[in-house]
Amino acid sequence: MAKPLRIIHCFRSPVGGIFRHVRDLAEQHSRAGHHVGIVCDSLTGGAHEDALFDEIKPFLTLGLTRMPIRRSVSFADMPAIWRGYRTIKSLRPDVLHGHGAKGGMLARVIGTVLRVNKYRVARVYTAHGGSLHFSKASLKGRAVFTMERLQERLTDALIFICDFERHAYEAKVGPPSPMSRLVYNGINERDFRTVPTRSDSVDFVYIGMLRDLKGPDLFIEAFGRTERLVGRPLSALLIGDGQDREKYMRMIVAGGLYPRVGILPAMRIEDALSMSQTVVVPSRAESMPYIVLEALAASKGVIASAVGGIPEVLGATSEGLAKAGNVADLARIMAASITEPDWRIRAMPGLEMIHKRFSAPVMAGEVLKLYTDILDLQASS
Repeated sequence: MAKPLRIIHCFRSPVGGIFRHVRDLAEQHSRAGHHVGIVCDSLTGGAHEDALFDEIKPFLTLGLTRMPIRRSVSFADMPAIWRGYRTIKSLRPDVLHGHGAKGGMLARVIGTVLRVNKYRVARVYTAHGGSLHFSKASLKGRAVFTMERLQERLTDALIFICDFERHAYEAKVGPPSPMSRLVYNGINERDFRTVPTRSDSVDFVYIGMLRDLKGPDLFIEAFGRTERLVGRPLSALLIGDGQDREKYMRMIVAGGLYPRVGILPAMRIEDALSMSQTVVVPSRAESMPYIVLEALAASKGVIASAVGGIPEVLGATSEGLAKAGNVADLARIMAASITEPDWRIRAMPGLEMIHKRFSAPVMAGEVLKLYTDILDLQASS
């Protein structure tokens, strides 16, 4: 093997898809003999995320650094940039890979300062949706996309995790100036196993962050409509954490849906998937959500909004796709999944395609090749 690389991943919040993505890359690259570290926020996440960090720590030979990192980009970031710079410089990285808008800013700014000081380091950025969800027509959106364009000067390569993300970047920011690659999110071999439902399972489950962008409110409203469509009481769970938990609980009670609909805190994905045979992903916006891949690999039915890269997984004409933000359409599909015995078999893509196209080893290998391509270019220039 060539000289092992020293890879640092920078991101803000250790929750959701970005955290899953980084954990998979860290594990795969560590198993391949490379040295990996993480720099992320210390103010977000809870007991569930702490347990996930404990699982990944054996693969982090460059350590785990957590420090306060604000959500929005501002001059208040200077302490985080300075502390991050000192920490990262001491680790002598070959690659700085930023994830999300904030992680991308930290990795590229710090990487550029290291380059000025004669360090040879690859600066890589993956947006994971994030800033690309803003409207180009809004003042904030125009400011965000201008910042993205300016930061291309500090970037050696962009990674898009789905075709939707690549097209959104080109439409809102412009054709990328640095080299870019499309590398789909992938899941591990151990994820491809049927997860049986519990004896006390529910009809539908929502798994994810409790915030409006992800659509828990749409799920709750669609559940009530689904009951009326099928003409009998049903059951559902929302599983996840977030500051809007109490708002959704009030919505459930006000709609007369309690206790048929309940809310549980975030838990291991295997435990969450055991709660139901049908997973609902009612997001208003997405990039490439892992929950869709995880649910399909576990032989679950998936009903999802036709947003982001989800149609690239389920298929553009899938019966499991609902119009974004359309409660009536979501309820229609939820009712079909309950009343039509062959719905899941008919509507879901084959596992062979998921296994081939959305594999964590393939993802990690393509990302690693990009790292080495950048470093080879730097060495030859």
